[in-house]
Amino acid sequence: MKKNYKRIVLSILALIAAGVSPNLFVISQAGYAKLSDLAITFLIPSIILLAVIIAVAFLAGEKPTGKQILSGLAGGAIATIGLEVVREIGFHIGGMPGDMPKLLGVLILDRFALGPDTWSNIAGWSYHFWNGASFGIIYSLLVGKGNKWYGIGFGLLMAVGFMASPVVVALGVGKFGVDYGPGFAITVTLAHIAFGIILGWYVSRKNKNCSDIISTIKSLFLKDGVNCEKSE
Repeated sequence: MKKNYKRIVLSILALIAAGVSPNLFVISQAGYAKLSDLAITFLIPSIILLAVIIAVAFLAGEKPTGKQILSGLAGGAIATIGLEVVREIGFHIGGMPGDMPKLLGVLILDRFALGPDTWSNIAGWSYHFWNGASFGIIYSLLVGKGNKWYGIGFGLLMAVGFMASPVVVALGVGKFGVDYGPGFAITVTLAHIAFGIILGWYVSRKNKNCSDIISTIKSLFLKDGVNCEKSE
């Protein structure tokens, strides 16, 4: 029972830390603060916090929880490659108004007026992949093992959330890309489906005996605990 309490606390803290990065771009595009300032104030501390959580999990006898976080992190980063393949195709055939990682780079280094350079591109791509990894961590902890269908559902939720966010308004395409044409919504949806399929497949292989966080919380009221002792 003690183990479940530790697992729950570590998982909730990891969910909070992982949820920071994807929301910063949305907050900046809503006009509340510059992404460059948010990166220093929130992004870097959240990454450090997540690293500490993983270290504590391994040192405090919660190795399965640490592995579950890492499987989501790796799965999300790998799934971002799939997303990017679809997004790049869409971008080059006119389905997207700009190169998102380059935009992220100039915003995160506060050189929007100057335009992209090598360092801003590196920063933009790094932030983009970290967002993917963050979503992977959230998925892994919320779903546990799951499967590719869970992944597709998660990817579709991400797509809808993105297209309904202030980001698309700031990009000048309108909610769900209505001011840009159907190519935008199609590209975003297909890209996130690709992300979800890869993430769902990867996590289901790594989290073979892992429970989701809700089941773990419920287990506190049951006789037998729930964990993922045999996860790879």
